[in-house]
Amino acid sequence: MENLLSDRIKATPPSFIRSILKTAVNPDIISFAGGLPNPISFPQEELLESMERIVKCFGSKCFQYSLTAGLPELRQYVADRYNKKFALNLTIDNILITTGSQQALDLISKVLLNKGDGVVVEKPSYLGAIQAFSQYQPEFHPVELTENGLNLKQLEETLKCKNLKFMYAIPDFQNPTGLSYSAENRECVYELLKDRGIVLIEDDPYGDLRFEGERLPYIGAGRLHNSIVLGTFSKTVTPGMRTGFIICQNTELLRNISIAKEASDLHSNIFSQYLIWDYLTHNDYETHVAKITSLYKKQAQAMMDAMDKYFPPTVKYTVPKGGMFLWVTLPDGVSALDLFPKAKEKKVVFVPGDPFYIGTKNVNAMRLNYTNADCETIEEGIRRLGELFKDL
Repeated sequence: MENLLSDRIKATPPSFIRSILKTAVNPDIISFAGGLPNPISFPQEELLESMERIVKCFGSKCFQYSLTAGLPELRQYVADRYNKKFALNLTIDNILITTGSQQALDLISKVLLNKGDGVVVEKPSYLGAIQAFSQYQPEFHPVELTENGLNLKQLEETLKCKNLKFMYAIPDFQNPTGLSYSAENRECVYELLKDRGIVLIEDDPYGDLRFEGERLPYIGAGRLHNSIVLGTFSKTVTPGMRTGFIICQNTELLRNISIAKEASDLHSNIFSQYLIWDYLTHNDYETHVAKITSLYKKQAQAMMDAMDKYFPPTVKYTVPKGGMFLWVTLPDGVSALDLFPKAKEKKVVFVPGDPFYIGTKNVNAMRLNYTNADCETIEEGIRRLGELFKDL
């Protein structure tokens, strides 16, 4: 079989999370591994009403082939919302609907990357992005992530590298760390990028899930010609619909991404697009999001309170101001990957730090998700991890 496989697929790492989720099916296991929204946040009744309405109003259009770029009404909704929130000047031509943000990462890579081209990523970075980019065999240039954002001196040096095609960042409630870039750091990153031709991808699946503070502006949107923002309704409406979108200032670049999408799947699920659009236009979406953020704030606080109670002082963690994750750092020399099977024996799982790095093994850190369990379950899971850490 090996001789039949392409170099591209051989270079693509398997998803560690997929294997973890298989083990987490056991109801006795407490999982902090997946980035799963809480099911109680899904607006099921409202979506059922929308489902009936779109079938009655649009009939066969909901079931027919459609435009590659996506449902015009949904694209217009996205443009209007981002114009209002961020004082942008978007039109429908700046929006492309995708099958989740994950497809967007693949399409952008397909359009921009040749083997050996440079990609700047955070250190650590989202493992799904690393997996998507790896298919196209780039040269990764990780830049250290600090509590305030990217290490600016390291970024400045990295940007001197040849053949850089794009930079990928998650400025708000970063996956996996939960950290956010400060306003000052964003401005400095912009200054370093503004005279360069590389594409800036700002992945923003969690930006609306802010617990405290004001929403900060994007680094590039509205200012950098080669700016891309990735958004999704998976974290606020329903992940199963797999409805995401690309916002791109450069319409020529977006046209090429649309060509790649047409060759890939013709178009994203049109029924889901009609359903999401109808839900958004017949319900108070902002109030719905506010309820989700209130829920997640309680769950995040429950996890931090439990860690203060059960973890030894040598174990540190980040304090998120929104999003779905926090990052736990163990003492030097302790591999979270080695601890994983021991944690599984205690019927609790997490994501070890290794998959979030390029070429780094036995990382002394782990990602914990707090959104997919109630507060009592969170405390019990953290108690079990605390026992494991004390056994060290």
